Amino acid sequence: MILGQTTRKNFTQNPKNDILSGLTVALALVPEAVAFAFVAGVDPLVGLYGAFMMGIVTALFGGRPGMISGATGAMAVVMVHLIQKGNEVGTSLDVPIENLGLQWLFITLLFVGGIQILAGVFRLGKFVRLIPHPVMMGFVNGLAIVIFLSQLGLFPNAVPQEISIWKNTSEWFSYLFSNSDLWKMLAFIGLTMGIMFGLPKLTKKIPAALVAIIIVACITILGGIEMSTVGSFIREGGGEGLQGELPSFQDQIFLLFGTLSGHWNLIISTAFILAAVGLIESLMTLNLIDDMTDTRGNGNRECIAQGGANLLNGLFGGMGGCAMIGQSIINVDSGGRGRLSGAVAAIALLCFVLFGAPLIEQIPIAALVGVMFMVVIGTFAWSSFRIIRKIPLSDAIVLIAVSAITVWKDLAVAVIAGVIISALVFAWKNATMIRARKRMQPDGTKTYEIWGPLFFGSIQNFNSKFDVKNDPQKVEIDFIESRVSDHSALEAIFNLVNKYEAEGKSIKLRHLSKDCKTLLHKAHPKFNEVIVDDIDDPRYHLAADPEKFTKPLSEYNI
Repeated sequence: MILGQTTRKNFTQNPKNDILSGLTVALALVPEAVAFAFVAGVDPLVGLYGAFMMGIVTALFGGRPGMISGATGAMAVVMVHLIQKGNEVGTSLDVPIENLGLQWLFITLLFVGGIQILAGVFRLGKFVRLIPHPVMMGFVNGLAIVIFLSQLGLFPNAVPQEISIWKNTSEWFSYLFSNSDLWKMLAFIGLTMGIMFGLPKLTKKIPAALVAIIIVACITILGGIEMSTVGSFIREGGGEGLQGELPSFQDQIFLLFGTLSGHWNLIISTAFILAAVGLIESLMTLNLIDDMTDTRGNGNRECIAQGGANLLNGLFGGMGGCAMIGQSIINVDSGGRGRLSGAVAAIALLCFVLFGAPLIEQIPIAALVGVMFMVVIGTFAWSSFRIIRKIPLSDAIVLIAVSAITVWKDLAVAVIAGVIISALVFAWKNATMIRARKRMQPDGTKTYEIWGPLFFGSIQNFNSKFDVKNDPQKVEIDFIESRVSDHSALEAIFNLVNKYEAEGKSIKLRHLSKDCKTLLHKAHPKFNEVIVDDIDDPRYHLAADPEKFTKPLSEYNI
């Protein structure tokens, strides 16, 4: 009973809000899917159907109600290289397959789906928790900038490229101010943003983005105002509108696999990159929506859903994709909290393509750009400017670096680089924390009281604390305030004991954890005499497994 109630609650808490927000998202999905299809070098229909399949599968089975998935730029920039290579091979082999690169993409998506499903099955989604907060802030800032820059490509040319602002200054400004298409677009973008800003102050019962799109579309259509629309945008990019047939590879699968001889490395490597990019962007978006809604999604379930959606895209001729942060924020801000909102967005997108293409093609690009600009404003972590001088320098560097790399390269590279930098900084700080307090006992025994974590990064500092040659005959090392963390730390203890015994001195080890003592006992029986058992020994687990500690004794230099 409780499970059923939870499932219904996840599907929809407010049907009206979910339906209206889903329609808003569907309208915003159209130009995004088309634009990313052009980036990847595929037909707009491939991007649109890919967005539908990603959206419906993840909406119903994903790990985050209210999160929107579709064709994304992060994956498109990886796909384009595979498609170009496939087309080159098709030309050189003279095979009777139209657009071989696109067919290769479908094969690659099958592997992408399999990899992502395995990531969910093996519960790798939890590793997103290791992403530090500065990386998360850098991610949203960089992504906001990327979304903003992607919208600039939808503007008409302000001034012809052959006119230089430096050589022809007066002509440049004259052309700029006389460019009516540009100023009309800016005016309608401003109107869209104004409606989205002001309407929530009057009522929140209807999505401001949907109202803004409808109002701007009505003004331009009924007023006969000529400007760039969804339809003109598709045709200018080389497409034929929102209608046509969806390509697939089932009819020529045996001939297609014959073209892959010698190119499997490219297919597999691209599949792993696409899978990684998709999962990182999806899991980061999931965390962001979690924070916005004060709820918690399931990362592993999202991995499986993303994989299943990409698998279907490969089988039925879609572009594939992952979670979309911009559309997800539009959905949440418009009141979409349940799975119904994502399902409505996907189904509405399909209906636009199948039945409403002539109407959707008349929507002004300016309205959709205005919506995305408001998303940029809502996505960017403006608080980062306030705290940048108050946080540690290393965190500030990570935040700025992740933002810059997201814009320069892509999200996956930025996040991985940010995590690596943060991990190195953390390791360095902990490596310098190791301390050794020294005191002499009444019986002449010298005691080293170790404080701080003992791991691979702190071993050098740990070894420098001891004066083996000049120490008295009896030495005691107390680990009560230290944690022996990994195999490198154990090696350091092995070698230290060996050095003292080589000098003919007695050494005792106190307050080691049970796991650590087990490993030492397995290394050599003499540690039964070296280790002192105390009632207050710490209880924590090492990174090493005692059952797998099978190195030959000679390797421990004991």
